[in-house]
Amino acid sequence: MSDLFDQTPAPNTEGPRPLADRLRPRKLAEVIGQARVLAADGPLGSMLAAGSLSSLVFWGPPGVGKTTIARLLADETDLAFVQISAIFTGVPDLRKVFEAAKLRRQNGRGTLLFVDEIHRFNKAQQDGFLPYMEDGTILLVGATTENPSFELNAALLSRSQVIVLERLTLIDLELLAQRAEKELGRALPLKGEAREAMLEMADGDGRALLNLIEQVSAWKVDGHLTRDQLSQRLMRRAAKYDKSGEEHYNLISALHKSVRGSDPDAALYWFARMLEGGEDPRFLARRITRMAVEDIGLADPQAQDVCLQSWQTYERLGSPEGELALAQALVYLALAPKSNGVYVAYKAARAAAKQTGSEPPPKHILNAPTKMMKDIGYGSGYAYDHDAEDGFSGQNYFPETMKRPVWYMPPERGFERELKKRIEYFAKLRAKRQGG
Repeated sequence: MSDLFDQTPAPNTEGPRPLADRLRPRKLAEVIGQARVLAADGPLGSMLAAGSLSSLVFWGPPGVGKTTIARLLADETDLAFVQISAIFTGVPDLRKVFEAAKLRRQNGRGTLLFVDEIHRFNKAQQDGFLPYMEDGTILLVGATTENPSFELNAALLSRSQVIVLERLTLIDLELLAQRAEKELGRALPLKGEAREAMLEMADGDGRALLNLIEQVSAWKVDGHLTRDQLSQRLMRRAAKYDKSGEEHYNLISALHKSVRGSDPDAALYWFARMLEGGEDPRFLARRITRMAVEDIGLADPQAQDVCLQSWQTYERLGSPEGELALAQALVYLALAPKSNGVYVAYKAARAAAKQTGSEPPPKHILNAPTKMMKDIGYGSGYAYDHDAEDGFSGQNYFPETMKRPVWYMPPERGFERELKKRIEYFAKLRAKRQGG
């Protein structure tokens, strides 16, 4: 009786494992979507082939395999894998981790310390890793969704190699979905368009896709769901957008460059992306006005007025109607003639002002409110332009020690064609006056 009892398998006390855990790759070759860094000639593939793995920082969006790759690197190099999160780990916890790694090293085994959300550690805490990285106690692998050059210490970055992991493409997500169906033993009850919608909802996040698949596979449905039926049952993920982080700067850069590149459709797309992410329309109104000043300038002097009016319209109407006024200004700017002529000239003038220091104006254009000032030559020889032929005296208005520069050179575009004619006209008159 006792022998029979001993042969009975112990009951499984663990709950069902999530699909994402069940599909976790067991070797690097099974990782989907990161072939560029894992290939034989990629940064990680090269390190493994040479047997010289250095400390690393994985930078990429959620759900692209940062934790999985770190765990598999430990397996490949026979290092003990220790995982912590900067959100839940304090200084006392770090000390315990370092002490355990020291003991492990004394016993002949190294430690790969994986630090999730490493950017959450402050600068002093990041510095605490340095001595243990330098003496080989740990091989650090940090993971961050934020730009490391903004969030991590220069000292820590100098001792690590940053590996950029890309968001998963729709092809990568489809491969992952097929792998999930194989694990589940059945196909998902979705029509083609619904399946595509599910992949789009994951927004490049493999973990999010597996969670969606787990939900869909649990439904009891007859036949296959359409796109609309799927949308009714699932909520679309909010787009990744941090109004104070790198994504903010990436999208505003894309918006600005689309306008500069005269592409109204692309400009509207990035404008919509920022609004969907929760961006303040007032920030966008300010930036759109800046585009008019920097990239259109005097090629279309009306552009600035269009932007200011659209900004004022937004302030009066509010969202969502006021955003249409901003969109109209954006399209106007995208299709307007482009010029940075004044912008370039302004920067050159600022640079010259710094170089020339406190050079005084020429005496003939100085005011002379006192007799002493008149006696020493202030205002002497000034030609009143309205009295001159053609209303132009051609006098010098730069410091006497400064050679006359030419900074503003309007291009042959838009209204600046007319301004270019005026500049050439005054240049000829100036030469004539000075020659006479």
